[in-house]
Amino acid sequence: MPMTIVDVPGGHLFAIDEGSGPPIVLLHAGVADLRAWDAMVEPLMAAGYRVVRFDTRGYGASTTEDVEFSHRADVLAVLDSLGIGRAALVGNSRGGMNAFDTAIESPERVVAVVGVAAGLSGFEVEPTPEEVRIFEAYKAVDTAEPFDGDALTDFETQVWLDGPGQPSDRVSPELHDAFRSMARPLNEPGRVRGHEIPLDPPANDRLAELRCPVLAIAGSLDFSDVVQTARHLESAAPDARAIVWDDVAHMIGMERPDRLAGTIVDFLAPLERWG
Repeated sequence: MPMTIVDVPGGHLFAIDEGSGPPIVLLHAGVADLRAWDAMVEPLMAAGYRVVRFDTRGYGASTTEDVEFSHRADVLAVLDSLGIGRAALVGNSRGGMNAFDTAIESPERVVAVVGVAAGLSGFEVEPTPEEVRIFEAYKAVDTAEPFDGDALTDFETQVWLDGPGQPSDRVSPELHDAFRSMARPLNEPGRVRGHEIPLDPPANDRLAELRCPVLAIAGSLDFSDVVQTARHLESAAPDARAIVWDDVAHMIGMERPDRLAGTIVDFLAPLERWG
């Protein structure tokens, strides 16, 4: 497993680069790290792709000082370090938002974007009354005194892995353990993550600039804004399509890795090979 450390201003990014062929870069969610993509790597490589994933600053094995930074610049730093001129970006949740932002800011480096339960900077949706109650409970756990990192991790496992309002045994105990192993270290007090510099203007105000092919995949067991974001992209971006699966929540790459990998391969297949 070829591993590398990419030096960036004020930090170091841990990356894994496997396979050969047109490169795909996997960007993880804000409640996980690169291990969330583990089950996706083999099917993508088997389909003839080079698969790159990395921990963003302050996550997993990556580090940062208490500095301002751009996720978009960090993506390009990884590409440059690995000698990649152009890549397809696949991003889950916050990783999807970063993928769209990067495609807008540096269109010459991105051949396509797959948003997986992805966010979109500048796009806001009114939550349902039940979701408001969930967010209030989330905040209460996050700000409780004394702080309980295990309780927060349990809550995040429920809403992001099982899905808001879903049974706590909807997914396997093995997936629960895998998710917790990523989320729990993020809930340690004092963890340094730096200060993200947002895209300005945000992506939602610049969708006409998102000219590469886009696939937005969402699950109906997720928060309602995720599905609405996918539908919004389909209707407002120049070359976008949305897919909504009825049996998944937020961590789709963990829940249905083979299905997601196959969908990505089918989406990318018509594109001219890149490198």
